[in-house]
Amino acid sequence: MASKPPAGDPVQDAPQVSAPQHAAAGLPAIGHTLRAAQRQMGVRRTARTLLKVNQKDGFDCPGCAWPEGDKRHVAEFCENGAKAVAEEATLRRVTPTFFAAHPPADLASRSGYWLGQQGRITQPMLLDKGDAAVGEARYEPVSWERAFGIIAEELRALDSPDEAVFYTSGRTSNEAAFLLQLFAREFGTNNLPDCSNMCHESSGSALTQTLGVGKGSVSLEDLHQADLIIVAGQNPGTNHPRMLSALERAKAAGAKIVSVNPLPEAGLERFKNPQTARGLVKGAALNDLFLQIRIGGDQALFRMLNKLVLETPGAVDEAFVQEHTHGFEAFAAAAGAADWAETLAATGLDRSGIERALEMILASRRTVVCWAMGLTQHKHAVATIREVVNLLLLRGAIGRPGAGVCPVRGHSNVQGDRTMGIFERPAPAFLDALEKEFGFAPPRHHGLDVVRSIRALRDGEAKVFFAMGGNFVAATPDTEVTEAAMRRARLTVQVSTKLNRSHAVTGARALILPTLGRTDKDVQAAGRQFVTVEDSMGMVHASRGNLTPASPHLLSEPAIVARMARAVLGKSSATPWEEFENDYAVIRDRISRVVPGFEDFNARIARPGGFTLPHAPRDERRFPTTTGKANFTAAPVECPQVPEGRLLLQTLRSHDQYNTTVYGLDDRYRGIRSGRRVVLVHPEDARERGLADGAYADLVSEWRDGTERRAPGFRVVHYPTARGCAAAYYPETNVLVPLDSTADTSNTPASKSVVIRLEQSASA
Repeated sequence: MASKPPAGDPVQDAPQVSAPQHAAAGLPAIGHTLRAAQRQMGVRRTARTLLKVNQKDGFDCPGCAWPEGDKRHVAEFCENGAKAVAEEATLRRVTPTFFAAHPPADLASRSGYWLGQQGRITQPMLLDKGDAAVGEARYEPVSWERAFGIIAEELRALDSPDEAVFYTSGRTSNEAAFLLQLFAREFGTNNLPDCSNMCHESSGSALTQTLGVGKGSVSLEDLHQADLIIVAGQNPGTNHPRMLSALERAKAAGAKIVSVNPLPEAGLERFKNPQTARGLVKGAALNDLFLQIRIGGDQALFRMLNKLVLETPGAVDEAFVQEHTHGFEAFAAAAGAADWAETLAATGLDRSGIERALEMILASRRTVVCWAMGLTQHKHAVATIREVVNLLLLRGAIGRPGAGVCPVRGHSNVQGDRTMGIFERPAPAFLDALEKEFGFAPPRHHGLDVVRSIRALRDGEAKVFFAMGGNFVAATPDTEVTEAAMRRARLTVQVSTKLNRSHAVTGARALILPTLGRTDKDVQAAGRQFVTVEDSMGMVHASRGNLTPASPHLLSEPAIVARMARAVLGKSSATPWEEFENDYAVIRDRISRVVPGFEDFNARIARPGGFTLPHAPRDERRFPTTTGKANFTAAPVECPQVPEGRLLLQTLRSHDQYNTTVYGLDDRYRGIRSGRRVVLVHPEDARERGLADGAYADLVSEWRDGTERRAPGFRVVHYPTARGCAAAYYPETNVLVPLDSTADTSNTPASKSVVIRLEQSASA
C-alpha cells in the first residue's frame, strides 16, 4: 500500500529545517498568534472573540481539555487555542458555489490544511453518486427536511440497527452527546465509537481495573501542590501548552519535574511564559531530569522503579497498602524479578538516570504522574499504565492532596462524551438508569469501537456511518483500508463546521450537516441556550458563544440529533425530542436523573466556574473495583521488538496542529518550516542507512503478516531522538499503522510503535 502526498500544497514537498524555538516564546509567539487570528477574523472580531475564550461567562475553547483555575487570565488561551477559535470564527465561507466548483475528486486531492482553510460550511449538502448519469456527482444543496428524510430512509432500510455506526468526536457538548447515545440506543444499537477509542481508551481500561474509576484523580490544585510531577509520553509544549503554566507554578512552589520521552521538547527545556514579564524576557527550564527513553520502554522503566522502591527500607506506605490495596504479593514477586540488563536494553537509559529518578520519587510525598498518547498507543499500553498505578499505590499517592494519576485528555469534552454514555460497552447500571428514565429497553450487547467499526464497514456488515464532528477518515489508522471501508457504505453523514478529508471519502450517498460552533450564539424556541463540557480533571462548566452564526441555515448539535430522532423514530418514540431541541435545560434535567454526579445539574451549572464531579478514590480513598480495593497488578514486561536494520516510528503532531486539524506548515519548536512530510531520525541511525540530513526517503512499515505499507517522499531530518527510534507527523503517517495493530484490552491503535524501514528516494 502507498500513500501519495495530496495536491494543492506544493510547498509541502520542500520542507525546510532551522534551529528549534522555545515554547511560548514571548512576544514573537504572541504576534504570530494574533496575526494568524486576524487573517481569519479581522481585528475587531479577534479581540471580541479571544477575550471570551475559557472565561466563566464565555465559551470553552474547541481545542484541548486542559482545565482553568478559579482565577482566569484575561488571555486564557494558547497559540493553538487561538487558531482553533479563529478557524471556527473565520469570516471565510464554504457555499454551494464552492461545492459546484470543487467535486469530491478535487477535494480528495487537497491536503487537510487546504480544506480547513476554506472556511465555515453554510448549508446542508447532499452527494448522491447514483444521481450522476454523466460525469462525477457533486455536492448539492439540500433542505434540512430532505436531509433527515434521507437518514430515516437509509436507517429504516437496514436489516439490523447494528448495521449503523454513530461516531462522536471530543468537541461534542454534553447535551448533544447525551441525546446522540439516547437516540442510538432507542434505535437499537450500542455502536457508539468515539475518539477516546483512539487515545485514552488504554487509560480508562487500566484505571477502571486498578482504581475503579477510568478518569484521572487529580485537580489543577493538586498539580500546584505536588512535590514531584512525572510527565511520561507527553509533549505539553505542543499538545497541551497551557499545562506549561501549571508546571511553572508547581516548580516555583518547589516541585521537581521529570520528563520521560523519546524526543527532547523545547517547552520543558525552556518555557517562556507570555503572560508574565519575567517569562517574556527570561523563561526557565522546567525539567529537572530528562529520561530519553526508547519508544515503548516505559513499562520496563516503571517496573524497575517499583522494584527499587520495594527494596528501599521505609519507602512503601505500608498502612495504605494494607488497608486499601489488593494483590500486593503477586505484584511484589513480579517486580522483584526485574532485571537491570533487560531494563536498560528495553529503555535505552543508563542506570544512573533511573537511580536519579528513584531518588526524586523517594524524596516526594506528593507525586503526580501525567501521561498521554506516548503511553496509550502501544500493544502493552494498558499494562504500562497499570505499572504507573503500581508505583503510586506503593507510595500511598492516591487520595492524597498533591498526588495521583493524571491522564491528560486531548480534545475538549472527550471525557464528557464518555461520561454522557458515548461508549460501545456501557455499564449495566447506566442502561438501567436510562431504561427507568425513558421507558424503553436499551440494547445490552456490546457495540463496535473505532477499529471494529472500520472492519464492519470494510466487510459490508455496517452500511450507515454518522459522525458527530471530527475527521474520522484522517484520525483513524490504516488509511487506505479505512477509506475503502467508508466508500462501501450506503450513507455517510458528517456533522461539521468546516471541511476535512472525511467529506471527500464518502459512501454512495453523503450528507454534510453544518452546525453551530462553540463561538456561535445558540438561540432556540425557549431563548438563548448554552451547553456544558467536562475538562480533563472532571470539572463541568458552561459554554456560551457570542457571535452571530456563520449562516442562517445552521442547526445546533442538539437540534440535529433531536430532528434526526423525530424523523427516524417517529411516533413510536415517547421521548420529548422537540422539547429537548427547544430548551437544553430540559436535557440537563434528564441527565441529572441518569448520570451519577449530575444531580441538580441546572442549579449547579449556573454557578460561575461550574462544579467538580465526584471521584471516589480521590475524595474518599474508596475504590469501586471488583475487589473493593485498589488493585496491584503483575503483567509480563513487554517492549516492541525491532528487527535488525529497522526503526520504531511514533506518529505525532507538529506544533502548528491540533489532532487532525493543521493550522500551518511550520513546527517552530522542532525547527521545521514550510512542510510536513518529514521524518525525524537520530543522526547515527540516518548515517548507518546512508541518509544525509535533507535526503528523501520512503517510509515502509512492516507488519507480522508480511504486508507492507508505504508513505513516500519524506525529508530526513537529523534530530536527537532516542537511538533506534523515528518520528513523523500524522495523519500523513496513519497509512503505515496496520488496522490490526492495537493495544491489548483497549483495542487502541498502536500508532506509537510502528516498525519501519527507510528506503532512499530520489526526491520529494
